[in-house]
Amino acid sequence: MNKLPTIIIIESSRVVFEGLNQIILNSGIKCQIRQVVSISEAQSLLVSRSSFVVIINPSFIQNNIKEFTSIKNNWENVRWIAFIYMYLDKQILELFNGIINITDNPSSISYTIKNAISSENPANASVSENILSDREVDVLRLIAEGLSNKEIACKLNISINTVITHRKNISQKTGIKSASGLTIYAVLNKYISLDSSN
Repeated sequence: MNKLPTIIIIESSRVVFEGLNQIILNSGIKCQIRQVVSISEAQSLLVSRSSFVVIINPSFIQNNIKEFTSIKNNWENVRWIAFIYMYLDKQILELFNGIINITDNPSSISYTIKNAISSENPANASVSENILSDREVDVLRLIAEGLSNKEIACKLNISINTVITHRKNISQKTGIKSASGLTIYAVLNKYISLDSSN
């Protein structure tokens, strides 16, 4: 545990890599950061150390889900974070221990990475571990349905200020501020179902 954790960023774009690299460096996370352009290149690095977080654009695995699942099962100590640019199938997102959206702010991104680094048992951890209260889950579901603060307040019979407080708490606990990011979070953690939402 004396070694610094290594963050591997699987990304072919130098611009995207540099942006993530700067966010991680500015967040104060003590780690080594490596850029690779393929999963096979990342695998050669995984052999050498024990504590890893891999940030990957899920388009790298979109047509190779079986191969990715096999790699993930072989490296249970590795935490996998999806770095998403666009809408992706729920089945793909469920393969990851965390999600970073390209629209997330730097504090959200660093929060997700810190959670992944401090996660004790990533193989069995879902993206969330019931960190939200029952009322926060109610608010989250309504956010995912696209309701405004006023509409949420009416539906739950609470004040708008209370809704705003719940939203702040949800954002702090999840590290996600955007409504689209919270919707993905709600789907991944089975608070809502894609089948039931229109």
